[in-house]
Amino acid sequence: MPGVEFNCQATMIGSMPQKDPAAACRQVLHYLQDIPAWPQLTRRSFLENLYVQFSQGFPGVVVEDDKIFVDRAQDSQKALEQLYSAYLENNIYQFPVTPDHAAGLYAFLNYTDLTVQAVKGQIVGPVTWGMTVTDNDRRSIAYDDVLSDACARLLKLKASWMEKELQRISKKVIIFVDEPYMTSFGSSFLALGREKVVGLLEEVLSGISGLKGVHCCGNTDWSLLLGLGIDILSFDAYNYAESLTLYPSEVKKFIAKGGVIAWGIVPNEEAVLARESPGSLLDRLEEAIAPFTRQGTGIPFRQLIAQGLLTPSCGLDRLSADAAGQALELLSQLSEKVRSKYR
Repeated sequence: MPGVEFNCQATMIGSMPQKDPAAACRQVLHYLQDIPAWPQLTRRSFLENLYVQFSQGFPGVVVEDDKIFVDRAQDSQKALEQLYSAYLENNIYQFPVTPDHAAGLYAFLNYTDLTVQAVKGQIVGPVTWGMTVTDNDRRSIAYDDVLSDACARLLKLKASWMEKELQRISKKVIIFVDEPYMTSFGSSFLALGREKVVGLLEEVLSGISGLKGVHCCGNTDWSLLLGLGIDILSFDAYNYAESLTLYPSEVKKFIAKGGVIAWGIVPNEEAVLARESPGSLLDRLEEAIAPFTRQGTGIPFRQLIAQGLLTPSCGLDRLSADAAGQALELLSQLSEKVRSKYR
């Protein structure tokens, strides 16, 4: 769905500090009235940890004592066959995320009477999941061709399932694939080739029929992510704005195709957050955008505003509930300030 203009409306990355899903939803919906997202409650249970939340149905996966790993001692052949059968039949309901793994999602789904422009969901990416989850020998499953392929196919089904569920609230759904591990791409910490990474990501993204994005909260090879079949690139513009300026031609092509940049311009550290205001964040946003308007790239400033979203720099789960509310309030006020100035 290329060419959509959000005009710097506000949404969020996902994680929130509350343990009560109803309280988290109320806070999100109070501040993000145009594009709310369901809250991931990582403090509520280990089952809501990013790497556990979407693990149900993976062959041989074991979750115990706040650990997750793939047990190769298990006979996983039948589980693999079930996964591939569901994949071939596009049976998105065979491996849903259950309420104990995503209480915030299920609480959010109760709000079927919202009047919103869109709703947002998020899912862990195959690179991050595959590199973080290991087998009995502590080897990342991303380095196993069979298991990494199974990971991407399972996440594709879960992304499709989530999108379908969120359509109960709004016909327009945005799904972000969260890839924090992509900050290690090209280093010894992530010894996967470019073709492999692109293949895994494209597999998951192919399960999303509406607006799809990728979020990375640090520096990475942005040319790889900008070259994917995505509508939205989400990044930490508060701390890493300069990193994206190293890819001016790729950004220009992405914007020309109707792509949207989600500027993560509101910090998610409590002490830093306390020093900011809507005015100071507007200055910072304009400074982050300005390099793309100069000679050599030459994207009109107002086009970048039109094809922009605003978010926190990353998740808010490390903040207190009050500070998370402060971050969302600043985000909402900044969005209103930007739209008023550049209307």
